[in-house]
Amino acid sequence: MSTDAPDSDASEEMALARRLRGAREYIGLLQEDVATALDIPRASVSAIESGKRRVSSLELRRLGRLYRRPVAWLLGEEGAEVDMNVPLYRATEALSDQDKEQVLRFAEFLAGAGRPGATRTEQAE
Repeated sequence: MSTDAPDSDASEEMALARRLRGAREYIGLLQEDVATALDIPRASVSAIESGKRRVSSLELRRLGRLYRRPVAWLLGEEGAEVDMNVPLYRATEALSDQDKEQVLRFAEFLAGAGRPGATRTEQAE
């Protein structure tokens, strides 16, 4: 057995934690919303997203449904990529060309400004 297994497990758990947080933020849910949906304390959601608490298989399935993502994607399995632009495309397809340009300019502004509330150090990472 490899001595790298514990480090590898920890790395995979942190990657899962990042994907879960990113998926939650992407659809605009608060940790409190997730806690209510899963019937767990908000502190547990925070611990999951920081990699301090493992996720049960049942919780993972529920999170996948809540975040509208396949469990395979949450686990980072190859071939389980999700096109994150599909909801954006659907939301903007009926807009006029002028409105689409405005959305594009706003998206470019957001990309250049970094995440709201992030410190300059976090934005540089």
